[in-house]
Amino acid sequence: MKRRFIFPALMLCLGILNGCGAARPSKFYQLTPPSDKTSGADPAPFPVTLLLGPITTSHLYRDDHIVYTSTGQALGTYEYQRWAEPPSEMISDVLLRELQESKRYQHVYSLRSDSRGDYVLRGRLYDLREIDGNGVAVRVALEFELRDSKTGAVVWSRTFSHDESVNGKDVSAVVAALNHNVQNGISEVMGGLEQYFAGHTQTTAAVR
Repeated sequence: MKRRFIFPALMLCLGILNGCGAARPSKFYQLTPPSDKTSGADPAPFPVTLLLGPITTSHLYRDDHIVYTSTGQALGTYEYQRWAEPPSEMISDVLLRELQESKRYQHVYSLRSDSRGDYVLRGRLYDLREIDGNGVAVRVALEFELRDSKTGAVVWSRTFSHDESVNGKDVSAVVAALNHNVQNGISEVMGGLEQYFAGHTQTTAAVR
């Protein structure tokens, strides 16, 4: 009698294992640096050392899921479409690399290092998601502020918030639009920092 129960149980277990083996594979995406770099003679770097602090955000963007807006204001995440790293960390890594490779500053380090700097740049990520509207679109919202390490005063800030249409209906098209939007935000931050230091480095150098 026991065999009558053991055989169906074994078949059920095998069926479950086969179902698990056919699970849908996940796809992972990365944010990439802006590609609009100009060639030519590099100007002398500003005589300052920048420290880039971590980009703070809600728990939603400290995870690797890609976020979308569903009905109303409800937020959801794609199960099998994910970021390679949490978005806040990827944006910080891209910005740090861009600041270092720009050669516009004497030194650029992460705040996590033991280095000392003249200024600390901090950011916050508010939005990085697909949104509802007239067609498919994405929204990116970032805020950055620059503090003088000596006085602690905020000497410069920039807010970037932009919605961008998506050329396609799949998640890869959504990611491409998010990536392009983030690139524009980083380019704005880079340009704003250069404008600030272009007007303040002579005074800064004389005081320091």
